[in-house]
This record gives sequence, structure tokens and C-alpha cells, in this order.
Amino acid sequence: MKEIGVGIIGMGTVGAGVVQVLLENEAEIIRRLGARLNLVAIADKDVESDRGVAVPRDLLTTDVSRVVENPAVAVVVETIGGYEPAKSFLLRAVDAGKHVVTANKALLAVHGDEIFARCAEKGVDIGFEGSVGGGIPILRAVREGMAANRVTSIYGILNGTTNFILTEMKEKGESFERVLKEAQRLGYAEADPTFDVEGVDAAHKITLLATMAFGQKVPFDAVFTEGIREITPQDIQYAADFGFAVKLLAVAKYDGRRVEVRVHPTMIPSDHLLADVRGVYNAVYVDADFLGPTMYYGQGAGRRATASAVVGDIIELARNVRMGTAGRVPPRAFQESALAQAVLKPIEEVRCHYYLRFTALDKPGVLSKITGILGEYNISIESVVQKGRDAGQAVPLVMLTHEAREADVRQALGEVELLNITLGAPALIRVEG
Repeated sequence: MKEIGVGIIGMGTVGAGVVQVLLENEAEIIRRLGARLNLVAIADKDVESDRGVAVPRDLLTTDVSRVVENPAVAVVVETIGGYEPAKSFLLRAVDAGKHVVTANKALLAVHGDEIFARCAEKGVDIGFEGSVGGGIPILRAVREGMAANRVTSIYGILNGTTNFILTEMKEKGESFERVLKEAQRLGYAEADPTFDVEGVDAAHKITLLATMAFGQKVPFDAVFTEGIREITPQDIQYAADFGFAVKLLAVAKYDGRRVEVRVHPTMIPSDHLLADVRGVYNAVYVDADFLGPTMYYGQGAGRRATASAVVGDIIELARNVRMGTAGRVPPRAFQESALAQAVLKPIEEVRCHYYLRFTALDKPGVLSKITGILGEYNISIESVVQKGRDAGQAVPLVMLTHEAREADVRQALGEVELLNITLGAPALIRVEG
């Protein structure tokens, strides 16, 4: 039976999961592939710690060269994460003529153009399904299942940590800080959760997904990104009163001319499919011209789910090795020469509905002053709720607007703050759907 050599760089959570899948599901993989995936070498800085997977000692090495320069290795898997040395190791493997697999969304979002170009130049394939949505096969669906379509919009819950936090805040009424500590205790959040709660992780993923869906290169640093730290249980309850749920949503839209890409807390109708995505799960809702709307749901992170996606990529690349071909399907769905640099719509020009919460002084004329300023900026009010009465004191004043322009909303809120009839900055949550 033909054997195809696999080398792994990084034996952390995902790397150990990949080894586990390759060993435990070897017979199933052979039935599907018609060949055996032979684990040749595993490189890591630490080859002594127990990862919960029985690995022959002679496969472990601290020397990356034993993976990237080994003639018996056809596919190199990078699972160390981060920018460096992951980028250097990946490019060394490509330069050595190896096909490569990675789940490193940060690396591809920031340095993807260079990496994909190098793969095309060297005539090797790259798989990266695990970089977006963990075990959800969303990239393969966009790349191949939607190849006949023009994708028009994507709405994604792409970070399990923030979805868990918002779910717990809604169901238990607890503060962001308290739920974050619980998420860290359960292992759902890192000791430093910044990338998750500030939306950076989701921004990495929507950068890759939007580029593949629209055929437009989206630069990561141009993605408007806002996290969930300022969301309160109060806002989540008011959203529910209006018939909405609050999610950290990655939004990408393409009108045929400009691309709109943003990540921020978003209110969506309670009857929308995405509103029911709870806990650490991810989901991606895609609309395409001929296919229409579809949604993909599942575990967006974790050892087993991500390893499933990584090994799926290894099998796909191994099939190409068996057939002696490469580049059959463009990694970013479009031919590299056909990918255009995206013309981006600035966040200031985005139009949507808005949820606004003011802490307003409870005295005559306050509401009319606020609505008057909003009206001057062409912002009309759909609903208003004032919670409680306490003459002379501050009370929550909550509004839901009709569609308005971001720049107008920002300017109007700035003028309201200057009147000294509210305490602190108003809360703003964009509304979609």
C-alpha cells in the first residue's frame, strides 16, 4: 500500500489532537484515501511532556529540519501558532517542495498574501480549514460548494469565548467581568483574553473568509474591530425587550464594488438562526445569489474539532500527492491572478439600525433635546423606552433607531454629550437583520 509521509511542527493542543486522529482513525483514513498516512517526524521545543497521546519516542525531535527537509515527508503540518517562527518554518517547508497545512488564522490573515504567493510559485498546495470555525467545514463550502455563486454577505459568530460570555450574561444576568473569570476557570478563555474579547480573533477569521467569499483581498488592519467589554447585562435585557439577542458578530458584505468588513457586538432578531447559537459554539450564515442563505454550525475551537479539520486537509492534500497533481482547487477559491485588492467601505459610511442607551437626567425637556439632535443628523427613532422615574436623578433612556449612517450617529452622540444632560458616554450597539 502506498504511504504518504506527514511531518508535524508543534505538539501542543492541536498538534496532539492531529496525532490522535491519525493514530485512532488510521483504518478509516485508509478506506477513504486508498493510502496510508505515515507519521514520519514531530518537532517541538518540548519532547518530554505528556500530551495524552502515545507517540513513539523516535518520532519526536527538537530539530525542525527533520520535518521540513525530510525527503520522506510530503505534507508538513504547522500547529505552533503565532507569527514567528511559524511563518519561517512554513515557508521553509514550501521552499523544500512540501505541501503544507495550518490552522494559524493570525498568520494567514496578516501574512497570507506572501504565503499563498510562495505556494503558487513553488507549485505546492496549502490547506487551512481549521483556521476559521474550528471543525466547521466553512472554507471548503465557500471554496467548492459555492463556486457557481456570487456571495453577497456573511454573518459569523466566530469566537467561542465571547459567545460563551454573552450567553452566560444573558442567561444568568451576570457582569462581563464575573463571566470572564468563569470562562477562564473552565478553560474557555486564555489567561490573557484580549484577542478574544476585543474581537481580534474574529477579525483574523473574517479577513480570510471575506477574501475567499468575494475574491477581494481584505487587509486585516482595515477590519473595523470592537470588543464586548462594554456590554452590560442591562443592554442584553433591553435587547431582549426589543426582540433581539446580542452577539459578537463578524460581518462582511460585497455589493459588487466595495467590501464592508467589521467585527463588533451586534443585535440580531431573536428568531434569527444565529440568535440560538449558545455557549462556545460557532456559526456562519452565508447568503449567495443562486444558493440563497445557508448556515454552518459546530464547534469552533478545541483539540478534537480543530484536529478534525487539520486532518481533513492532510487527506485532501494526500489525494493530490497520490494523483501527482497540485493547484487543482485555488486555496482562496479564486485563481490567485484573479484576486483583486478590495475597495473597502469605511465604517463611517456603513448604514444600519442602532441601539442607543443614555443615562439621562430625569427632568423635563431631556428627551426632546436628545431626539432633536438626532433628528438634525437624519436619525429617526423607531422605539423609545425609559426605565423608571426618579425626578432629578439619572435613569436609563433606551432608543432603537431606523437605518442611519455611522458617521451621523457618532456626530450626534458627541453633541448630546456636550449638553451635560447625560452621565457618561452613551452605549451603542449596531443592529443587523
